[in-house]
Order: sequence, then structure tokens, then C-alpha cells
Amino acid sequence: MGKVSITCNGAGPGTIFPAFVLGSAAAACGDDVVMFFTPGGAPALVKGELEKIKAKGMPDVMELYDGLLTLGGRIIACELAVGAKDIKPEDFREGVEIMGATSFLGEIADAQITFSF
Repeated sequence: MGKVSITCNGAGPGTIFPAFVLGSAAAACGDDVVMFFTPGGAPALVKGELEKIKAKGMPDVMELYDGLLTLGGRIIACELAVGAKDIKPEDFREGVEIMGATSFLGEIADAQITFSF
């Protein structure tokens, strides 16, 4: 299939739900999915934070997260979040990669679809 790139710029439900719903759906369709969390979105990837995000009628974010990883999706936190948000690399949940923006752009150079939330 193709490659889908999703950039997440916030850590609230209005940003997290669409990013993970589309990411997990694309992965379920067989696409390669790369999600990139800017410093604004990276706090959601700290251990214990996704579990707090809930909204009536919406799927469980942790199920979407786990499903995305199981299907080979990649979840990347911007390395700037480590300094800008005082997040230590070990604070991120399992499965999160840390990468700079330049490397991320190289990873998605062949993406056919790009979303930004």
C-alpha cells in the first residue's frame, strides 16, 4: 500500500483522537504509518497520559495506540520536546521513538497522504 504521515501538534482530545483514529485506520488498511508529535503534542506520549484522554462516543486511545504499533506503525516524538517540555526520554511510553524534524522529513519523503492536527 502507501505511506501516511500524521503530525500531531497538541496533546488534547481534539488533536489526539483524530490523529490516532486516522493513523490506526490507515495501518489497518495496510499503509505504512508514521506519526510525529511536535513539542506541543509530545506530552501526550508520556507514560500514563493517553489513559487520561476520554470522550463520549470515541474509541479507547490506548487500544488505538497499541493497535497502531502492532500493525507496524511508528510513533515519533520530536527531540525538541526533551528540552522544551522537560520530558526525559525514559518518560515516554513504550514504542515511542525520539527523532529530529530533519530526520522525520526524510522518513516521510515518499508519503502519499499527510495529515496535521
